Amino acid sequence: MVGKGGKIMNFFLQGLTMGFAIEAPIGLANLFVINNALTQSRRRSYIAAFFVAFFDIALSIACFFGIGAIMKQFEWLKIAILLFGSLIVIYMGINLLRAETSEIGSKDTELTMFKTISTAFVMIWFNPQAIIDGSLMLGAFQVTLPVNSYPIFIGGVVIASFVWFIGLNLVIAKFKDKFNAKVLRTINMVCGAVIILYGLKLFYNFITLIIH
Repeated sequence: MVGKGGKIMNFFLQGLTMGFAIEAPIGLANLFVINNALTQSRRRSYIAAFFVAFFDIALSIACFFGIGAIMKQFEWLKIAILLFGSLIVIYMGINLLRAETSEIGSKDTELTMFKTISTAFVMIWFNPQAIIDGSLMLGAFQVTLPVNSYPIFIGGVVIASFVWFIGLNLVIAKFKDKFNAKVLRTINMVCGAVIILYGLKLFYNFITLIIH
């Protein structure tokens, strides 16, 4: 028979593994962290990773308690997020494509604190698909848990998010000096192109919703 301590650890591990499962697939947040680790100063890249984790945790908690249901109830909210989110994401991707090789990693192109925080917020919260997917995963899991286990489960999700994004930044930043300017430029362009594709997909979803 599993004791109280064992049950607590079990709920925590469920939250931890669920958190890693949500973060691991390559998406906008991971691309943003990777790009910052390669092109920004180490201090600025850690700040970016911290705020990505912070906003991701806030979104996970919101998904756990049913923000996806709110979006389904208010169709206009989903449409608005899709429109503004897609345009902002496309704009960010274009900026990455336009960055010159000589500019990558220079102090002149280092993001301001405001831009770092606002971009991290947009990457996490202006992606309706991520909100809905997160709600399906975390919301579905919530109904299987006793109410008193919620803080323990969410604690596991919180730790997974911080470990993932800070760890990803650490690994990429540690090895970025091994990349020359040409490689950095290529990575920058790939990240920019993928981000634009994400933005176009969001915009396509917006058009689909409008038509139907």
